[in-house]
Amino acid sequence: MKNHFAFTILFATVASLQAQHEPTDKNLVTIAVEAGQFTTLVKAVKAAGLAETLSGKGPFTIFAPTDSAFAKLGEKTLSELLLPENKAKLTAILTYHVVGESLPAAKVVAAKELTSLQGSPLAVAADKSGVKIAGAKVLKTDVMGSNGVIHILDDVMLPPADLVATAQKAGAFQTLLKAAVAAGLADTLANGGPFTVFAPTDAAFAKLGDATITELLQPANKERLASILKHHVVAGRVMAAQAVKLTSAKTIGGTELKLAVQGKTLTIGGANVTQADVIAGNGVIHVIDAVLLPQN
Repeated sequence: MKNHFAFTILFATVASLQAQHEPTDKNLVTIAVEAGQFTTLVKAVKAAGLAETLSGKGPFTIFAPTDSAFAKLGEKTLSELLLPENKAKLTAILTYHVVGESLPAAKVVAAKELTSLQGSPLAVAADKSGVKIAGAKVLKTDVMGSNGVIHILDDVMLPPADLVATAQKAGAFQTLLKAAVAAGLADTLANGGPFTVFAPTDAAFAKLGDATITELLQPANKERLASILKHHVVAGRVMAAQAVKLTSAKTIGGTELKLAVQGKTLTIGGANVTQADVIAGNGVIHVIDAVLLPQN
């Protein structure tokens, strides 16, 4: 009875937000343009080269920040985001607001989490006070278009930092980051993906010894270093709950990693996962306690 009452309140809240729009033959971009309150969003979509995509067949769900929501970022930030050199960053932010299926309000609130086109998950929180998507409040729901649905937000949602920035912030991966730069992989890990990185800590690298690390960082050993680092990276976002069901995974270097569960610990190539599911904007990091060396 208690759960039934909670859901009654929840759906009543959603219903109070809903605008009763019948589907039209207008696509989502056209609707946003004509609405008049998404001028900044439309400008950003065009700058990112996404207008044609979001006008296409879809279906899409767009969590659309109003002009007032974008204004909270400040004029300087907005101007920088619209610069051609920041197109990749702008695209990541915008695709973080889009889900690749049509989800009316009832389906949104029934989910605990949605997967954005950007790749990062969107947390859904719903209670009697309203609905929030990744912390942004939903102002109005179910603006229906020919290729999906728009839900209106009061804030711009910012995706988690990329894998490199996430590792830098953690502070325990200085050797790994230095190696990624030396191997020419830092840009790929920052802007590509999504990837799953099994990341050895500085303490894990220290087990190799100073002499070995110094040697690997030499320009002459760039190819060897790159092959070692690629042995730690799997294409796609593999969360721990998925990883424990696998026995192996193919790396971006073409090698294979053996996965196993020993007791309650997930092991990767014999190394222990000491922390799992560190979410980044373009993937996920699992922290490991040893450097994985590919077999020759």
